Amino acid sequence: MSVDITMIVDGERFDLAVEPRHTLADVLREQCGRTGTHVGCEHGVCGACTVLVDDEPVRSCLMFAVQARECTVSTVEGLEGEDGTLHPLQQAFADHHGLQCGFCTPGMLMTAVNLLDTVADPDRETIRAEMSGNICRCTGYTGIVDAVEDAARSR
Repeated sequence: MSVDITMIVDGERFDLAVEPRHTLADVLREQCGRTGTHVGCEHGVCGACTVLVDDEPVRSCLMFAVQARECTVSTVEGLEGEDGTLHPLQQAFADHHGLQCGFCTPGMLMTAVNLLDTVADPDRETIRAEMSGNICRCTGYTGIVDAVEDAARSR
């Protein structure tokens, strides 16, 4: 039995029929084509699936799609400018080597977007604390913290 829902994903309206058991991550990837939302641990621990729902970060692997009915969802695909330019955080991640394999990057970026939208001038300790819910196995985090700090300064 499917449930009809409507979501706005990265500014695009989606009228969907979803199974109540399907996660937001699954629906974003399979029905909305937002494959940048990565599914890692499926337990909400790694943070790779982090998206913004009504401007709040959520683990999309833990949220059912039906819970996002009538919500606005922002994914990593929505960060890029209409002309293809990178979001300042994306550019900072590239400039500061804040990514290697890239698996954690979408969740890191969405977490950082929320941080920069809610904290005017975060210091390195605040950045580390806010980003600590996202696991990266490659970078050692220094480049990520540098990137977020640079993006915060350049705003």
